[in-house]
Amino acid sequence: MRSHLFATAAALAALGAAPAFAADDATPVSELVVLGVEGPGEIPGAATLVTAEEFERSQPLSINDVLRRVPGLYVRSEEGLGLRPNVGFRGLNPSRSTEVLFLEDGVPLTYAPYGDNATYYHPPLERFSAVEVLKGAGQIVYGPHTVGGVINYRTPRPPENASGRLIARVGENDTQEFVLQGGDTFGRLGLIGGVAAGHSAGVRANQDLVYADAFLKAVATLSETQELTFKLSAYHEDSRVSYSGLTQAEYLANPRGNRFKNDSFTLWRYGASAAHGWRPSGNLQVNTVLYAASFERDWWRQSSNSAQRPADASDPLCGGMANVDTTCGNEGRLRQYYMFGLENRVTLNWAGGELLAGARIHAENQERFQINGDFPNSRSPGVTANAGVREQNVREARAVSAFVQNTFRFGDFAVTPGVRFETMDFGRSNKLTGQRGSADLSEWIPGLGLSWSADPRLTVFAGVHRGFSPPRVEDVITAAGGSVELDAERSLNWEFGVRGEPVPGLKGELAAFRMDFDNQIVPASVAGGVGATATSAGETRHMGLEGAASFSSRAAFGTTVDWYAEGTFTWVETAEYRGRRFSAISGFGNVPVTGNRLPYSPEWVGRAALGFDTGALQAELEAVYTGEMFTDDLNTRAPTADGQRGRIDSAWQWNLAAAWRVPNTRVKLTAAVRNLADKTYIVDRSRGVLVSEPRTAILGVELNF
Repeated sequence: MRSHLFATAAALAALGAAPAFAADDATPVSELVVLGVEGPGEIPGAATLVTAEEFERSQPLSINDVLRRVPGLYVRSEEGLGLRPNVGFRGLNPSRSTEVLFLEDGVPLTYAPYGDNATYYHPPLERFSAVEVLKGAGQIVYGPHTVGGVINYRTPRPPENASGRLIARVGENDTQEFVLQGGDTFGRLGLIGGVAAGHSAGVRANQDLVYADAFLKAVATLSETQELTFKLSAYHEDSRVSYSGLTQAEYLANPRGNRFKNDSFTLWRYGASAAHGWRPSGNLQVNTVLYAASFERDWWRQSSNSAQRPADASDPLCGGMANVDTTCGNEGRLRQYYMFGLENRVTLNWAGGELLAGARIHAENQERFQINGDFPNSRSPGVTANAGVREQNVREARAVSAFVQNTFRFGDFAVTPGVRFETMDFGRSNKLTGQRGSADLSEWIPGLGLSWSADPRLTVFAGVHRGFSPPRVEDVITAAGGSVELDAERSLNWEFGVRGEPVPGLKGELAAFRMDFDNQIVPASVAGGVGATATSAGETRHMGLEGAASFSSRAAFGTTVDWYAEGTFTWVETAEYRGRRFSAISGFGNVPVTGNRLPYSPEWVGRAALGFDTGALQAELEAVYTGEMFTDDLNTRAPTADGQRGRIDSAWQWNLAAAWRVPNTRVKLTAAVRNLADKTYIVDRSRGVLVSEPRTAILGVELNF
């Protein structure tokens, strides 16, 4: 299968070029952006813009490496290639990035942002020309999730002249990557596209990660005031990857072990969008975008977490791990998602400031099956104990939203009030029993941002807004069609900060934050099995400080060689249960947890890098730090036998990257080493122990044409 995917990618490349990431030289008329090409500027909130030129210096292996450049984020590794990112804002649990709103050119990227906001898919980072991250009150113009923050990926615009690039990388751990991109402009029509394919042996035994991605973008200039953009994308993954982590005994015996060699993960994702921009005057712009996506995922696994050894150990034909590769069955978690939406936005500069208003209609359908097989490699329902079709249901979400925000300017001072309204209907049908249930939810989400820029080199900002995340369909409607008394997640979020470039070459941002939750939602089952719901953790509080800084000797002093340094940090001083709360762990329901630290919320996270760039030769040394953290509400320190609870120790990871632009050619040679010290450390315990990526050296060549 791996060779087939690479052959497919090569054939696509031969049929038609796909483009180099052209530099964005202007804010697009037809596409939605979060920060724009100017970056954060006077935005009244913490914000970060990372361009491809910046993040390519460290030769990131996955999107995880790019997002670690952003203050306030904790990014947790999983399988080694960042195919399923786990991102948490400001101390929020990173599992499946459920508190993050992922966008691509302003369009939802996850398969079900209203009904099941989880990341089981992520395109390769080479598709993007920039990453925009917004926290604070400004995020209410997006939604529906306004608790943590917005991550928007900008795709490149077509180049004015024919150009492209070819990238090939190979390395340890059977790492392989192929990228071909190119584009051109023909009169009023610009085209850009690309194909990419990758492979890795992952971080554990019996892993084989394979993906292929293709995208095409067409930008048509209809007139001096109108522009139309079409985008198509296709993504496929065919991997051998397990869902379960290790028990504590398995981890001590072999940290990179994995008994389940028959697990299989396949994924198809197709996306399409059409965006129209109309700028009838210098003061008015109207944007409309129509989008659709389909997502199909089949994950066959012999175990869903470390408490299952294996999934059907109670079946007499299985009996336990002795027969795991012969007569033990498996579970097939099969998913199909469809998403459609239409959004319209109006930007108006008027005597009262800058007005931004918009509305969106959105629909989602989920088709979910659990099929248990008789054998480790089954791909159909079985007939033995525990086998057969165990789940078959359809889940629906329909949403309408609208927002308005206006920036009033009083000299150097700007006040930006805004409000968003979300209303949604949920439905769930159990096709095995014929039962059906429904629920609805509406929410007003206000926000207020302030900024002061008396000096163009400095901006002081502050804000307060309502954080909101809708529950999953399965969390408010049971499999029997009944209602679950689980309210949406709500918080009151505050921040205060400053950013700027006080002297040439020295840039930075520092922000203090606080989030007070009325009811933070916690999944009751890490595996999300049949009938699994979620519970409220009640009142919680997150409070801390985040910052980023960078220095360039070339920008500061005009040196020929650019000696640079950059770093970010996040200090979550408080992340605790408040009010009268008791443990959600079975058997500990009478144990109070008030004052305990929230799981998977390290107090300190940071990144630092030092490097130089002569123009021809560039090198960078990077250090990434993750502080210790607890993994349950009891703040258990000693590891449990199933490996799912116990403190995770702090860890440093060192990375090295270098590049040489061969003189008088368009060739760049690259080399990188991930995890220089080859340190193995625990990164997750939620489904059992998962460990860090091994040391991986990678060599590459890039040809620009």
